[in-house]
Amino acid sequence: MSPLSSLYTDHHKRCDEAFADAEAAAADERWPAAAAATERFVRMLTAHLSSEEGTLFPAFEAATGMSGGPTFVMRAEHEQMRGLLDELSSAVKAQAKDDFAGAAETLLVLMQQHNLKEENILYPMCDRALADGALALTVQAQLVT
Repeated sequence: MSPLSSLYTDHHKRCDEAFADAEAAAADERWPAAAAATERFVRMLTAHLSSEEGTLFPAFEAATGMSGGPTFVMRAEHEQMRGLLDELSSAVKAQAKDDFAGAAETLLVLMQQHNLKEENILYPMCDRALADGALALTVQAQLVT
């Protein structure tokens, strides 16, 4: 795995951990902790999506000439995730355990499927298409932990 793929894959794992923290706090109705954990998760995932859309995808599209393929699908899924992030944030503010759980369940399934596609298809394509040295440094600076 290239440094570029490793950065994004490792960040997926850190986002998953932050998400699990938010889910656990909301399930236990520890609302101040749930709010803090959800805010951290939203910040991390938003940075991840923005890095892909602002750096990785354009570089891949420029190198391959592909703009209607995998990056198009990933962007559409990103929009779905952003909507679910809004639902999570609203549920935490309202201290609505069931609403949080519903949005979290949908988001979990979407993220699992999305991450598999990126890690097994898109990132290897990026590894082949991009000289990842300078791009990896740029990406590393963008990903929030």
